[in-house]
Amino acid sequence: MSELPLFPLGSVLFPEMLLPLHVFEPRYRQMMAQVLDRDGAFGVVLIKRGSEVGGGDLRSSVGTIARILEYQMFDDGRLAVLAIGVQRMWVERWLPDDPFPRADVQEWPDVPANVDPELVARATGRLVESLQLAARLGMVDEGPIDLSGDPSIASMQIATRAPLSPMDKQKLLRSPGAVRRLTFAVELLDEAIELLRFRLGMP
Repeated sequence: MSELPLFPLGSVLFPEMLLPLHVFEPRYRQMMAQVLDRDGAFGVVLIKRGSEVGGGDLRSSVGTIARILEYQMFDDGRLAVLAIGVQRMWVERWLPDDPFPRADVQEWPDVPANVDPELVARATGRLVESLQLAARLGMVDEGPIDLSGDPSIASMQIATRAPLSPMDKQKLLRSPGAVRRLTFAVELLDEAIELLRFRLGMP
């Protein structure tokens, strides 16, 4: 267990995925200065209720440890940061926001398991179909899909790209490992596809 600065967001970060940030609030600028002076690590958690700006939000207790890859500081003190998700974590104990969110956290690695390639293929197929439908509604930019050969990383990529709500993505983040994450992703994407087809007037 270790103390970690936390950055609450309205979106979910998965391990191995990139996170661009525009840091402008004074407390988070102060947080990033501290993070950069140390090892570049901070936590990201989903805001379940409230706003990214101003505080007073309700935060999830499961998130992802991120590490800064590169950053740019502007003359007015704002920062453009590019970070990458490193490992899942859960919050053992929230600490006072003094001046930025902090908590004692514990790393939470995926449960190792053999993943059936057919399960990855099934989840990939649902992802492709859902993105095609969502693109027709102007909800997403379909873009190319290039998944890792590592099923655990592929499950994170599918969860990141899936046209699902932040709360559904948080459920995927909480899945104990790649098998459950991919299985649950298929279930959630089946529901999303049905809704998207209805919105498009498709049978």
